[in-house]
Amino acid sequence: MKDGEESAMATSNTQNALPAGLYIIATPIGNMGDISLRALETLRQVNIIACEDTREAGKLAAAYEIRAQRLPYHEHNADEMRPKLVKMIAEGAAVGLVSDAGTPLISDPGYKLVRDCVDAGVYVTTLPGASASLAALVLAGLPTDRFLFAGFLPPKSGARKTALGEVAGVAATLIFYETAPRLSESLSDMLTVLGDRPAAVVREITKKFEEARRGTLSELVEHYAQAGAPKGEIVIVVGGPDADNAAWDDAKLDELIIGLFENEGMSVKDAAAFAAARTGIKKSELYQRALLLRNRQDKSV
Repeated sequence: MKDGEESAMATSNTQNALPAGLYIIATPIGNMGDISLRALETLRQVNIIACEDTREAGKLAAAYEIRAQRLPYHEHNADEMRPKLVKMIAEGAAVGLVSDAGTPLISDPGYKLVRDCVDAGVYVTTLPGASASLAALVLAGLPTDRFLFAGFLPPKSGARKTALGEVAGVAATLIFYETAPRLSESLSDMLTVLGDRPAAVVREITKKFEEARRGTLSELVEHYAQAGAPKGEIVIVVGGPDADNAAWDDAKLDELIIGLFENEGMSVKDAAAFAAARTGIKKSELYQRALLLRNRQDKSV
């Protein structure tokens, strides 16, 4: 065990102002003022702060005079650190868990630590606060009564389209995280897979250059093709599918399925599944339609 971890273990055995346990603490996503009084009080009382990056957590610590020892807990060392952190809590430590920004466990490995703490029977609680996904949702101007957070999409177009196809039929607003260099390609794939839905690209939330650009996916694709990749942290919010199946007449269905054959190289089965997710029409009906269209194409060759 490293010296820092031995020191932390020693600290965990001292008398706590807080009950032993895991404290999941939301931190600001940009503006340092977006932290709760309860979160500050807790961070000043825990024995150890487990964090993605000790340097990022150090900025918050310096701003608010937080002196608890910081230990790294991230995807690369999580398997090694989890049992150590659970052992510290079992021996009396109060451990705060923070991410680099926002609410822990959202697109980070923290859920496994929570799971192991629950399995070990130790106390777990949360101190809610900032979250980029929820902040973007309320800025987007899209329905908020039902939504799906889908995290980061795969970096390669083929896998990204497959992932989008899996959520295309979900009757909810969709929320994605994305990097600036991949934004334009991701928006294009969303347009291809999801259709021209209303959407918003929200970036630099709570910071000086906060922006929420709203429009249809085709409008956003055109904008970023001309403007280039923006700077900052990005959330894409996309409206749900059109629930009115009557809008998909025979001509539009045929155009969609033929496009999947010709542009995406899909099989009859895959095209039917994709079209079902896109339109909400039964897959069995679309399979027969796709099979008929494929047979027509084969005869015309």
